[in-house]
Amino acid sequence: MSDERIENTENTPPETERPEVENKKEEDFAAMFAQSSPGRRLHPGQRVKAKVVSVSGDIVYIDLGGKTEGTIDLAEFLNEDGVVRVHEGDEIEAFFVAVQDGIMKLTTLVGGYSVVTLNGIRDAYEAGVPVNGEVKREIKGGFEVSVGGVRCFCPFSHIALRASRESGGYAGRTFPFRIVEYSEEGRKIVLSRRVLLEQEQEEKVGKLKENLAVGMDVTAEVKSLQKFGVFVDLGGIDGLIPLSEISWDRGVAPHEILSIGQSITAKIISLDWEKNRLTLSLKAMQPDPWTAVAEKYQVDSKISGSIVRLSPFGAFVRLEPGIDGLIHISNLGAGRRINHPREVVEAGQRVEVYVLSVDPQNRKISLSMQPKVEPVKIVLPSPGEILDGTVEKVMPFGVFLKTASGITGLIPNVEMGTPPGTDHRRMFSPGTEMQAVVLEADSANKVRLSRKAVLEKAAQDEFTQYQESVKTSPESSGSLGSLGDVLKAKLKEQNNEH
Repeated sequence: MSDERIENTENTPPETERPEVENKKEEDFAAMFAQSSPGRRLHPGQRVKAKVVSVSGDIVYIDLGGKTEGTIDLAEFLNEDGVVRVHEGDEIEAFFVAVQDGIMKLTTLVGGYSVVTLNGIRDAYEAGVPVNGEVKREIKGGFEVSVGGVRCFCPFSHIALRASRESGGYAGRTFPFRIVEYSEEGRKIVLSRRVLLEQEQEEKVGKLKENLAVGMDVTAEVKSLQKFGVFVDLGGIDGLIPLSEISWDRGVAPHEILSIGQSITAKIISLDWEKNRLTLSLKAMQPDPWTAVAEKYQVDSKISGSIVRLSPFGAFVRLEPGIDGLIHISNLGAGRRINHPREVVEAGQRVEVYVLSVDPQNRKISLSMQPKVEPVKIVLPSPGEILDGTVEKVMPFGVFLKTASGITGLIPNVEMGTPPGTDHRRMFSPGTEMQAVVLEADSANKVRLSRKAVLEKAAQDEFTQYQESVKTSPESSGSLGSLGDVLKAKLKEQNNEH
């Protein structure tokens, strides 16, 4: 530890060496005290509250209970003008130092009194009792600190929890210190404020760990603003508010709503003491805007918003803080095909849109630049109905025929009325007009047709027409004869024509 040596030559300590007999007396007295006062056993550094019994000479006597008294140097109770600040019957708080010359020695150095002796500092060091010191000035490696007029040294790394070489804000101020080194008969005294702050922080952390729980609302102070979130101090424990938990408005940056040193109230959403991770939410303290979207944004209603982000599959529209809707790319082009939303809209643009659907549970709102188109009601044809149409395409398994009503049906190869193995691609090019009979129609996507049935029906109609013509002919006033005779006569007539 590099520091500037501070020697105390004005207060030379008395001889600290004592005869072994005196040491034995102290040990015996300590044992007697422990036996006579089992309920008031004290250890070095222990804090006690006691009443002042009397003030005599330069000693203040206090009642430790069990007919046991302790002593404190009167110098600790003198103000700058030399006036005694303690009286008989006052209740004070002190720290037990040790048994010296058979007397229970205590101190109130941490209480902030300004006049102490070098012996008192040594006793505080041995007992681990903190002392109050005033930071005088910055010197090489640290600070000069005065403890009741005694010059001491505090390194830069021990003035605060985090190492700092900045002296601003310390000079002239008084802090509690722990004496970490007492050597060279008091000419070298090294102090540390950091060890007391660490101890205090550990105590705070212990209490916080006992009391904190998930779901609890806590008050914290903003310490650091980062791109990924905000670090806050809960009074000894650091917590993180992730970016997604700062606001319902996902587009907001931490510095837009928070500042360092600001006091906030947040909700604990995660605790992991093994990794010392505490996660908080600021937006949990605000109403969830998605709870009312179903009532606020009715399907088919027309609303307005601003384009906040473009993606290959669509454009996101900010309807209100925390509520974004999506215009799918298929609903951007007004019927024309587009490759990217930037061909139609741009970020920051104000648009009017129509609500297609609302899904509060999954936090999704589907939007469109055009109003919702009502589906055209399709009237399916009836089985046996003859439809006119044109060939749409020819496949190995059949021919697709688009009818005049807009419905496309399939004519399987077996229903084409052509010899097996016929190449329909060569016979029926797209656009060829054709008639077909409806075999079945379960939906607009499943209509089965037959060209063969049309041909068979035409032949049947021709035969029926022929029968009617035979019945009305003068030559057939007699018996018509058998069907075979009629057919033979018809064939004979056709052969004569040829």
